Amino acid sequence: MSSPMDISVPNLEGVKIFDQNGVPLAPPPASPSNVPHEKFHVSVEVCLKPSSTARPDDVQKAVEQMLEKRSLSYVDGPIPVPNDDPFLMENVHRICICDTDEWVKNHDILLFWQVKPIVHVFQLSEEGPCEELTGDGQLSSFNEWILPAKEFDGMWESLIYESGLKQRLLRYAASALLFTEKGVDPFLVSWNRIILLHGPPGTGKTSLCKALAQKLSIRFSSRYPQCQLIEVNAHSLFSKWFSESGKLVAKLFQKIQEMIEEENNLVFVLIDEVESLAAARKAALSGSEPSDSIRVVNALLTQMDKLKSSPNVIILTTSNITAAIDIAFVDRADIKAYVGPPTLQARYEILRSCLQELIRTGIISNIQGSSQYILSDYATLKEKLNMHEIQEVQTTFHLCKQLAEAAEACEGLSGRTLRKLPFLAHAALDNPYCCDPNKLLNTMIDTARRERSELPD
Repeated sequence: MSSPMDISVPNLEGVKIFDQNGVPLAPPPASPSNVPHEKFHVSVEVCLKPSSTARPDDVQKAVEQMLEKRSLSYVDGPIPVPNDDPFLMENVHRICICDTDEWVKNHDILLFWQVKPIVHVFQLSEEGPCEELTGDGQLSSFNEWILPAKEFDGMWESLIYESGLKQRLLRYAASALLFTEKGVDPFLVSWNRIILLHGPPGTGKTSLCKALAQKLSIRFSSRYPQCQLIEVNAHSLFSKWFSESGKLVAKLFQKIQEMIEEENNLVFVLIDEVESLAAARKAALSGSEPSDSIRVVNALLTQMDKLKSSPNVIILTTSNITAAIDIAFVDRADIKAYVGPPTLQARYEILRSCLQELIRTGIISNIQGSSQYILSDYATLKEKLNMHEIQEVQTTFHLCKQLAEAAEACEGLSGRTLRKLPFLAHAALDNPYCCDPNKLLNTMIDTARRERSELPD
């Protein structure tokens, strides 16, 4: 536990404070009354260029010095790599401030004297998944990634859920690793480092697990310089050949044990569709499946229990059928989080991020401001709707209202379908090469209604 931070407020007379884009902010009061007792710890993630050979420690110090010299406000999002720093320009691809929403409410801004930036330096692996072949030439029952992986870059930010879910998972993982690292007696305080995400298909459970592993590999890179993700499809553990399933499980956990023997290696094990394990055991007990199935399930649970003694492994699991999850497994999970269909606010934010990307790439035309055009977030839109006078360009406000109508029309659709909706709407336009935003949004609403009508009862 770190000691309390120095909270003395600097003399700010004449000091100009800027946002991440260099735009001056209104000067703060000389002696703010709401200074916290401790500074807020805000993560600053620094992604190195693929060609960089700089030591992460050197880059971390350079970024910390850069942040100290610049009077920045702290808001989630990228900040420019300074042109006047050749070392950072040569080695750094991007710098991004993260998770300030955990500390601020109602659009407040964290100012530089309130913040202790925690800088995380990482370089993306471009190797992709590694697939091994079994003896009979079939694909192995698992895929392996070196983290942080280029394939998962940006996935965490693209996943939009109810407030607090992602932060809850980050805090859980931090506590689980800390308790193990500090040698807390597991017989007195119990934790298993197992997360279970359950809910209907298409809500992004598997993506959230991968994104969480990616994010943790960045946040804990100073303690664990090597990180790997093992993705297992539970269905694949049941071989069509009698008694072969046990060998698949043994091979899988032998691979995991080899990885975690290296103390500097943090391993994430993702077991997708874990409810299939419960189905297999239930069928075996009823006599409709061979006893081999129940042996596999029991072997898997036993192997997972053995992993408890290793401090550098976290097990991530998903299930599409909540009621079918094996009670023996549910009891082992520390966190059991339901991931349901997106709320109205989440639907709006998902569609807003989609449209913002189409504006950035020029797919949407006939719009003022071109790639710099920014659509209001949901909270800001609600505030404007409650105002008697709208001090804003009517085009912007009208588009945001249309976007809110589209979000309402998407009730019941999964996040996976929402991400496809702008593409399907664009494909339905008469002239896709001249994409007017109003026409696209109207088409999105029609497309959403059609998608809802085709949902099974």
